[in-house]
Amino acid sequence: MEHCLDVKPQLRLLPAPAAPPRAVNTLDEFFREFSPVVARLGLRMLGRPHEVEDLVQDVFLDAHLGFLSIRDPAALRSWVYTIAVRHVRKRLRRHRLRRFVGLDEVSDYATLTCRDASPEQRVVLAAVFRTLDTLPADVRIAWHLHCVERETLPRVAELCGCSRATAHRRIAVAQAHIAEVMDHE
Repeated sequence: MEHCLDVKPQLRLLPAPAAPPRAVNTLDEFFREFSPVVARLGLRMLGRPHEVEDLVQDVFLDAHLGFLSIRDPAALRSWVYTIAVRHVRKRLRRHRLRRFVGLDEVSDYATLTCRDASPEQRVVLAAVFRTLDTLPADVRIAWHLHCVERETLPRVAELCGCSRATAHRRIAVAQAHIAEVMDHE
């Protein structure tokens, strides 16, 4: 499971800026510090730019009461990430249900690639994410966290609220579906 997406050409997603943890003392600082993290995760996992703002608001509505109780600045990112994953799961489940009854729109995954990505890379990425759209939310989230966000298997299990074995199985299911689609393309 080292290389989740062994597809040529290599796909490049928007890079995540690295910033060291720092103390956040007010709700405004908390929002400014972590809303880009939530927005980036939401855009990459949902593939729907028009939903990112609502996701960020939902996450910070849930998070605003507890952020001062977190003592370790390094734990804030992880805590907000966990809340964001929970909200993404709800949205993905809602989209799957809407798609089942024919009410969901088709996503444009071109916004997830780097500006310098080739047209071929954009097509491959779109095929991967269209495949993910057909999978259950928990499977998609586990794969995304591990293969795109580069979270470790124990961290994926923690974020998904499941065992390591279940997280591994979900990633394998998604990978098998992606491989099947890529073999037919």
